[in-house]
Amino acid sequence: MQADRIYNFNPGPAALPLPVLEEIQESFLNYAGSGMSVIEISHRSSEFEAIINDAITRIRRLLSLDDDWHVLFIQGGASTQFCMIPMNLLGRGDTADYVDTGTWSTKAIKEARLLDKSVRVPASSEDRNYCYIPKNIEFDPNAVFAHITTNNTIKGTQWADMPDTGGVPLVADMSSDIMSRPVDMKKFGLVYAGAQKNIGPAGVCLVLIHRKMLDRVPDGLPSMLKYTTFSAKNSLYNTPPSFAIYTVQLVLKWIEETVGGLEKLEAVNRQKAALLYDFIDNGDFYRSTADADSRSLMNVTFRLPDESMETLFVEQALENGLGGLKGHRSVGGCRASIYNPTPMAAVEALVDFMKDFEKRAG
Repeated sequence: MQADRIYNFNPGPAALPLPVLEEIQESFLNYAGSGMSVIEISHRSSEFEAIINDAITRIRRLLSLDDDWHVLFIQGGASTQFCMIPMNLLGRGDTADYVDTGTWSTKAIKEARLLDKSVRVPASSEDRNYCYIPKNIEFDPNAVFAHITTNNTIKGTQWADMPDTGGVPLVADMSSDIMSRPVDMKKFGLVYAGAQKNIGPAGVCLVLIHRKMLDRVPDGLPSMLKYTTFSAKNSLYNTPPSFAIYTVQLVLKWIEETVGGLEKLEAVNRQKAALLYDFIDNGDFYRSTADADSRSLMNVTFRLPDESMETLFVEQALENGLGGLKGHRSVGGCRASIYNPTPMAAVEALVDFMKDFEKRAG
C-alpha cells in the first residue's frame, strides 16, 4: 500500500489504477502542452477529439467490435438506460424479456413498465433473496430483446456464462463487470455500463449498440433520449462529461498496455476472487451470501456471526487501511468490491485482516 492511500473496496465510485491517477495528476494543469487543464479544454478541440476517438478505438479492439457497432458515451448513468432502452427499442406491440436477478434488474423492469411497455419476466431468483442466477430459462423467441444484469453488486452474483436466448439479442447492464473478462459480443444487441465501477469515474455511461438495434429508434423521442442523437454526433451533440471520458480512455490504455488485455485481466480477477472465497469457505466464522456457482468475481458479499460484529469489522478494517467494506444499506453485511484496478495485494491484505479479526473476535 502506498503511503497515505488505503486499499479501496468501495462498490462505486470505486478504485482506479494508480498509474491512471498519476498520469491525470501529471497532466492535470497542462494537458498535452495545451496550457490548459484537461477539464478546461473544449469538447470541440482537436485535443478532446483525440481523447474520445482513442477511447472508442480501444473499446473496439478490446471487445472485437466490427463496424456494425456504435460506441456511445451518455450522461445519466446506467439508471437512465433503464428508460432509454425501452423507449428506443420497443414499439407498439413489441415485447421484451427481462430476467430478474435483483435490485438493478428489478429497477430496469419497473422503468420499462412505467413506460407502459410489454415486459415479460421468464425467470427470477427472488424466491431465494436473489442469491443465485437462474438456469434453463425459456425465452420468448418473438421478443425484441432479452435483458440481463450480468453482475449484481448488492447480492454478489454474476452470470458465469451468458444465457442461451435462442437467437434473441441480449441487452445487458454490465456496469460492474464491463472489461473484466472477454465477452462474445455476437450474442448482444446492446450493452451499457456506468463507468464508475470498472472503467472510470462517475459521470458517464458507456453504451455499445448494434446497428440493427439502432435502426429501431423512432423519430419522435426527445433528442437527448435518442441513441441516434449520440451515434450521429460521435457523442458530441452537447457538452459531454469530458473528464470522465478522459479517465475512461486512460483506464482502457492501462488494460491494454499495462495488463495486456482482457484475458490476462480475467485471470487476475479470478485469482483475487478465489483467494477471498477460498478463505471464507474454509471456515465457519465468515459466510458467503451467494450460491457457489453464481458468485461474483467483482463483489464478494459475506456475513459475520452477528450485525454488531459486522459493524466492528468494518470499523477496524478502515483503521487498518481497508476501506469500503460495508454491505449495501438494503441488505447489510459486508462486501469487498474487487474490480479490475484492485490489486492482488489488496485482497491479500484483506484476508490477513480477516484472519486476525476472527482470532480476536471469534
